[in-house]
Amino acid sequence: RAELITLQTLRAARPAATAHADATRRLWSGTYHSIGNRLLRDYAAVVGLEPSFSVLDRGDAADLLDFLRQELGLAKKEKRFPRKDACLAIYSHRVNSRQPLTRTLEESFPWCTDWTGELTQLYRRYVEVKHAQQLLDYDDLLLYWSILVQEPRLAREIGGRFAHVLIDEYQDTNTLQAEIVYAMKPDGAGVCVVGDDAQAIYSFRAATIENILNFPERFSPPAEIIKLEHNYRSVQPILDAANVLMRAGKRQYQKALRSDRPSNRRPAYVAVQDDQAQALYVVEQILSAREQGVLLRKQAVLMRNSHHSDVLELELVRRNIPYVKYGGLRFLEAAHVKDMLALLRWADNPRNRLAGFRALQLLPGVGPATADRCLKVFEASGYAWPTLAAYQMPAAAAAEWKGLTVLLCELAEASEWAGQLARLRKWYDPQLERIYDAARVRAGDIEQLERLSTQFATREQFITELTLDPPQVTGDLAGDPLLDEDYLILSTVHSAKGQEWVCVYVLNVADGNFPNEHATGRPDLIEEERRLLYVAMTRAKQDLQLIAPLKYYITQQSRAGDAHLYGARSRFMTDEL
Repeated sequence: RAELITLQTLRAARPAATAHADATRRLWSGTYHSIGNRLLRDYAAVVGLEPSFSVLDRGDAADLLDFLRQELGLAKKEKRFPRKDACLAIYSHRVNSRQPLTRTLEESFPWCTDWTGELTQLYRRYVEVKHAQQLLDYDDLLLYWSILVQEPRLAREIGGRFAHVLIDEYQDTNTLQAEIVYAMKPDGAGVCVVGDDAQAIYSFRAATIENILNFPERFSPPAEIIKLEHNYRSVQPILDAANVLMRAGKRQYQKALRSDRPSNRRPAYVAVQDDQAQALYVVEQILSAREQGVLLRKQAVLMRNSHHSDVLELELVRRNIPYVKYGGLRFLEAAHVKDMLALLRWADNPRNRLAGFRALQLLPGVGPATADRCLKVFEASGYAWPTLAAYQMPAAAAAEWKGLTVLLCELAEASEWAGQLARLRKWYDPQLERIYDAARVRAGDIEQLERLSTQFATREQFITELTLDPPQVTGDLAGDPLLDEDYLILSTVHSAKGQEWVCVYVLNVADGNFPNEHATGRPDLIEEERRLLYVAMTRAKQDLQLIAPLKYYITQQSRAGDAHLYGARSRFMTDEL
């Protein structure tokens, strides 16, 4: 039997030796979503799908919801209806948490509770359209997998394909993901999960710490617990502080981290006057460390929320200190990359209206109304490509239209994947020059896309895998690589998980930020805020400084407007710590 490895952030492993070729052929390795995609291709008919279904990335799923908001008239309400990204976040949270919509809204999106009826209507239409066009979003890959294994015979069949199921980062899994594992392996035989409950910080994505805390008792006899307490990153004083922080927590696996790296330098808790003093202090510390040989890119400033670094960024610019801030747009969110993928997706699945709608508007003189009329004719023809080619486009688009329809017909019928992206790029390059600024930089992303395509055997595999596991940064957003050979890192704590630096400076370690004010009155969220601070502290290898302004500036307050507030010492900063 095969082995199944699902890793939350895995890029597919490649065999290291020919001797293991047979074993690796039987090894399934990937994220939950990529494994789900692979299984659903095999069992598509069982859940009412075609094996050629398309997968929507987050951006396209949000765009589809936005289109349906307009179609249903929800965007024109007197009281502002949630925007497309909020609608997608609510839907995703509801699916992955397995909670009713009302509870999802009350607990995680309370400002949207007035829209329960309208959101129900929107999501019902969203599901109908996806099914009609054979589209699945990320959450559907898990949802349909879960539906498969709810049938006992299929659960035994699918679970029986794998002798071992190994799962990493289990503290970041959601209820739906856990249910899939339990259905496939109800007795737990061959199941191994790895994770750190102290780093469970993604409840806003519907992840639940209960999965890892309850895991041993889900089976009879209970699962064996193996604690990994030897830390290879941080010096012992940093670990001592982290241990004290977590010892004060509630329900958890008690651990005592230890290191083979002694140090006389203890972490620092630094009180400063205000935001400006914090920025000045941090910059001085950064420059001092640099003078002692610590490169800027070996140092990081971490914050609870992205806007907490605003004052610091102004000071960095004033001092001419280069920096990179984590959390920009990802590769698939760049408009020019979405253009190319829309063309490919439409050729691959002519019923993908969202892809066709975007592709048609790449033509000069073609807007939403013209694209919509063209698609209606195409749909009425039963998605016959020759009918599309005969459609009369505006004169401005005539030349490009002929080339595009010929290309789409060829791609739709082509069985050979090699060279398809190069042919598509030949048509798209003039559109790139016409539509976008900085076309040369953007063209680098298209070249990267073409290089990536050579690693995949089929168009369907390329589209799906790129959607599920995309590159992280686009050329036009990454900045000029020649700007400076060294740069400081700014990051939210959530984006910093899994990273490490020699020196780490954590901003605004005061009540209201650590823990966040929105966690007040929710013991479970207070504990997650504790874990968030733990993650921030344990990113440091040698030097850790927690900065606490005595007062800081806040904006957009409903009663008093913008104002300076005096900060209370973080409740996590106990005397022992």
